[in-house]
Amino acid sequence: MSRRRSLITLVERALPALRRALQQDGIEASTLPGKVAVVEVVFADDDRLPVYITDAGEQLLCISYLWRECDIRRERRAELLETLLELNPSVPLSAFGRLGEHYVLIGALGPAATPADLALELATLADNGRDALATLAEYLK
Repeated sequence: MSRRRSLITLVERALPALRRALQQDGIEASTLPGKVAVVEVVFADDDRLPVYITDAGEQLLCISYLWRECDIRRERRAELLETLLELNPSVPLSAFGRLGEHYVLIGALGPAATPADLALELATLADNGRDALATLAEYLK
């Protein structure tokens, strides 16, 4: 429970800097129920995707769900996968990945991350997710 409390506290302390960086007031954070502490950050007044944060011990993982396997145009799947590999090095502070049927954008921070570090990571991941959806829309249904 103390991990969950410290994770939500870190996220809440990062929100003012995140709101300033994205020039948006409608950013909220809440904990999700479950055994593993997960904090969801939503961008209510924006087209940015939610970001989910969890403390994995050695790192804080930040994940944004982009699309599911069933959302990909079958005839363009191989080309999409190649494009994701090519784009990976050029996407700042984020990496494309896959969790089950979900394609995701992942960022990570060290366990000693400050609220300012987390705000930068969240702003970057949120912008990268929005840009990825726009850039890769031609591969999706």
